[in-house]
Amino acid sequence: MTTDIIQNLEKMLAAGKESALLRFSLGSEYLKASQADAAATHLQRAVELDPAYSAAWKLLGKALLAAERKADALAAYRQGIEVAENRGDKQAAKEMTVFARRIEKELGAT
Repeated sequence: MTTDIIQNLEKMLAAGKESALLRFSLGSEYLKASQADAAATHLQRAVELDPAYSAAWKLLGKALLAAERKADALAAYRQGIEVAENRGDKQAAKEMTVFARRIEKELGAT
């Protein structure tokens, strides 16, 4: 299911207005539409465009988890924690730490 918001954001992207915020917005909307793979693709691009975008790392982890890619989600959360800590974004780091620990328990990782 593609919403009007997704269609409008995709049009902006097709018009060459690529940015980390646009990719983040697309990822968020695709996730809301239960299209985790598409969400992950856009969120991965968002962190490529702005590696210090801690909110994008957090949502990328969520999208990858929804896509049943637990190991990838864990890697995204770990990178996001590092980014958030470097930026002083304590709340995002704390949230991603909780999510990462849950995945580690599920995967039996240490």
